Amino acid sequence: MKTGITGYKGRMGQMLVQEIEAQDGLSYFGGTEEGDDPAALFEEADCVIDFTVPDATRKHIWLAAKNHTPLIIGTTGLTEKDEKEMADAAKETVIVHAANMSVGVNMILALVEQAAARLGPEWDIEISETHHKHKIDAPSGTALALGKAAQAGRGSGNFVTDRSGKRNAGDIGFAVQRGSDVVGEHTLTFFGAGERVEIGHKATDRSIFAKGALRAALWTKDRPNGLYTMRDVLDL
Repeated sequence: MKTGITGYKGRMGQMLVQEIEAQDGLSYFGGTEEGDDPAALFEEADCVIDFTVPDATRKHIWLAAKNHTPLIIGTTGLTEKDEKEMADAAKETVIVHAANMSVGVNMILALVEQAAARLGPEWDIEISETHHKHKIDAPSGTALALGKAAQAGRGSGNFVTDRSGKRNAGDIGFAVQRGSDVVGEHTLTFFGAGERVEIGHKATDRSIFAKGALRAALWTKDRPNGLYTMRDVLDL
């Protein structure tokens, strides 16, 4: 599959270019960077991988639909409106969207949803995450995905990202740390009376995200149009 990469000069873009050479079934077709016109890439590539910024991704979603080009989206910071536009675009092509492409993170998303469904509402839920000092969005997309998994399992939950007072029943709290070159660390804790359960993940090598995205790209081949997640790719 001829694979295009938007933002190919960025940190993730360069990692994808490097990893794609070792991936059977995929070849690096070309890339675009800020200021380039991505139209030709979407017209000619068999699939495109997008780790950019929300404004760029919004254009890429439209181009993917127009050209029926499968699109892998790892961009974070997208809104609910963006997700609705993705769902509309996915009527015309295959889109895989995930806040985190790693196998491990998507495994713990499934575990969190199962645990939240089985532990009662008396178990308080808190999420902590740590990233490098250059990360823009906070909480991270992965932290929010963990919160959504807990919401899905429990059937409710109010996100609190700026707590300044006491905890209310049903809150799902977020704590954020930024420092140095941390790739990414996430922990969701269920606090029960006299005990607690922690489900976490630590990334030590950025290549795990690239490898996951390439796995998703291969998975799109001959797949019906639709909006998918990495949990679909991994059958979790």
